Amino acid sequence: MHLKLPVRRPVGRRPSFLRKRGAKKPLTRSERRIKKVSAAFIAPSVCGTALFFVLPFVVVIYYSMVDSPIRGDFVGLANFLQVLRNSAFRLAAKNTALFSAIAVPLAVVLSLGLALLLDSRIPLASQFRTAFLSPMMVPVASIVLIWQVIFHYNGALNELLGTFGMQPIDWLKSAYNRYVIVALFLWKNLGYNMILFMAALSNIPGELLEVATIEGCGAWRKFVSIKLRYLSSTILFVALLSLINSFKVFREVYLLTGDYPFDGLYLMQHFMNNMFKSLDYQKLSAAAILMALVMIVIVGILFLVESRYGKDVEG
Repeated sequence: MHLKLPVRRPVGRRPSFLRKRGAKKPLTRSERRIKKVSAAFIAPSVCGTALFFVLPFVVVIYYSMVDSPIRGDFVGLANFLQVLRNSAFRLAAKNTALFSAIAVPLAVVLSLGLALLLDSRIPLASQFRTAFLSPMMVPVASIVLIWQVIFHYNGALNELLGTFGMQPIDWLKSAYNRYVIVALFLWKNLGYNMILFMAALSNIPGELLEVATIEGCGAWRKFVSIKLRYLSSTILFVALLSLINSFKVFREVYLLTGDYPFDGLYLMQHFMNNMFKSLDYQKLSAAAILMALVMIVIVGILFLVESRYGKDVEG
């Protein structure tokens, strides 16, 4: 008969089942060294981000809540109310929202359609792809020159319309000016978006498409049920990229029309640029914060839609 002797535990040490769960083990010397080296590598990026992004944003928030950068008297939300009552700001916000609402969906849908067209292996696909990518290599000044040659009152398009007996149109000072800039935006950005969609299409599992073909699914059913779901993250990225680029179109509009264009082309960047020239930093900062808040809301909605629609294909 064997007797089990009680196990003697070290004095002052608690039993394992009484120890606090989740207690971290002390780091070894090599682990501490790795952490220090990693922190040293990350430090320049953190300092740069804080200096060039975080600090300016804090300064913008400060300017938006004072009556003057010099006096610095706190006025709360008075600057925001003044900006919202400003007719120039309302015009700029309306034009910017309308332009983005037209240009961004067109950029996503047309670039996806072009990618699907090239994915179907049409003849002369490489030449077709090169033609849509060529605008990416053209400088902004050259793009503006091309558009001036085409859409000027005495430009090539009016000359073409004149051969059919139509009256010339001052495209950049008429109701058509917004569509001229939308055409410029699409011509410049469709190629890059198309390449992103083509890369995403090549990553869709071929087995799923083969099984769908065997089951008798048509091209539309395969696109909606398989391709569109796998493309959801790329659609989100292209939509965000197009939204950002729609705000950058100010460069081309400014070079074409100057500080005060026709009403349909007066964008948010025009308003901010004019406020900066007049040294009205309070309204400029308030407008920038309002614009940032709207962007955050739009991006949040896009992420929610993508996470709900494409969650079943993640991973």
